[in-house]
Amino acid sequence: MARMPRFLLSHRQTTYHVISRTALDGYPLGDQEKNLLLGIIQNLSAVYFCQVLGFCLMGNHFHLLVTMLPEDEISDQEVQDSFQQRYGDEYTLMPGQIPFYRQKWTSLSEYVKEIKQTFTRVYNKKRGRKGTFWAERFKSLIVEKGETLINCLAYIDLNPVRANLVDKPEDYRWSSLGYRFRNHRKDTFLSWNLGLEE
Repeated sequence: MARMPRFLLSHRQTTYHVISRTALDGYPLGDQEKNLLLGIIQNLSAVYFCQVLGFCLMGNHFHLLVTMLPEDEISDQEVQDSFQQRYGDEYTLMPGQIPFYRQKWTSLSEYVKEIKQTFTRVYNKKRGRKGTFWAERFKSLIVEKGETLINCLAYIDLNPVRANLVDKPEDYRWSSLGYRFRNHRKDTFLSWNLGLEE
């Protein structure tokens, strides 16, 4: 049976709640693996045209709350800047390649696929293993901005509390709330564009 196509909105800014689970038994995402995964998400979020609003990395799955920007909002110069960020001076972006990278770097599917593939490559190399790390395709739900988005973000950040890993969500290192508490707006990784003026 053919897979159902993923429902994506590419013509406007759209926020998605992304969930992906591991294929391995137990809880293969320990502290080092969570640090690695978070670093990959941060690096790719600086290349892709997206805004990460929230995340939570658990022992056997992760959540991302991310807004993808549409292609028609991205200038040629922004594509060139992202290319420079991704590849440095090693490669030159040709004008004919700009539409390809604009489409790729505004795609939720490409963004999550690259996160998962990059993690799997590093994880497998470190452990001398082959094969998949992640289970079936990631799940994604469209989230409207405003109160619905705030509730979704709270749900994501409360994962460690529900799992009895911490008493307070801000104490968990690998969630957006814990990240915000530790970094005090020192970097631009997480966006505050939650759709509410207050």
